[in-house]
Amino acid sequence: MNSTSNLKISNLKSPPNPSHKPQLTMAIQSNYEYFLVTTPQPFVAHVQINRPSKLNSFIEPMWHECKLIFDTLSHSPDIRAIVLSGAGDRAFTAGLDVQAAGTSGAFAPDRPQDVARNSQGIRRHINEFQACVGSVERCEKPVVCVLHGFSYGLAIDMSTCADIRLCAQDTKFSVKEVDIGIAADVGTLARLPKVVGSISWVKDVCLSARVFGADEAYRVGFVSQVLETKAKAVETALKIAESLASKSPVAVQGTKELLNHARDNSVADNLRYTSVWNMSMIQASDTERALLSGIKKTRPTFEKL
Repeated sequence: MNSTSNLKISNLKSPPNPSHKPQLTMAIQSNYEYFLVTTPQPFVAHVQINRPSKLNSFIEPMWHECKLIFDTLSHSPDIRAIVLSGAGDRAFTAGLDVQAAGTSGAFAPDRPQDVARNSQGIRRHINEFQACVGSVERCEKPVVCVLHGFSYGLAIDMSTCADIRLCAQDTKFSVKEVDIGIAADVGTLARLPKVVGSISWVKDVCLSARVFGADEAYRVGFVSQVLETKAKAVETALKIAESLASKSPVAVQGTKELLNHARDNSVADNLRYTSVWNMSMIQASDTERALLSGIKKTRPTFEKL
């Protein structure tokens, strides 16, 4: 790579003005039944779980809508960072709508009576649910999750898929699945031990299904900030997202990818993967723009990705 003294910008395209709010594609503008999707700031999407009358508890159509939204945002060049929160004042999500779940999936009245066939159907159902919730983690854009009020069961599954977690002081957390007679099967048991540093604490909350609060969540590192109210937590999350969206999308999305790879692989494998990743990504115009902005004391702007 050339030294900074030899950098040229004459061949760089002019990127869009960041003060101009991007126009969302029709897919993102769709009116979703169970989610609100807005763009409060340039290149930032705010996704809200929107079933407040039922404490934002999930029924099966919500899984699929969640996946559609995050898959769409992941590939949209108009979005660079996402905030995920729950509508209403009472809950991020109270988890699975147990009453609705009791008549579908593994408990559907028309399920096969043969054990092998019924088990295969249940396995496929679980895998599908895992894929829908995991779309938050697979999203190429960084996701900032804001938890408040009741944040039970599925709230832990979804928030451990996010990249940054904040919460309001009133948040009540619980890995609730043991209390409904199952082991958590959508991601908490796989991801929570990698999010916090204490396996003893993880087993404590997962085995007991006990409720814990915002201060405990902060103490163990489950959330990085505790804010006084939901409104302040959302405001803080949007500021974080705005900052992330102002940076090179090549750099931000690459950093997320490499950190997630590092979590799941050895140091040696990650270093090898990083070298292969950056051998192409470092050639982006973003690198040149960022270096020159530092020299010229200007704010860089970047092309859509």
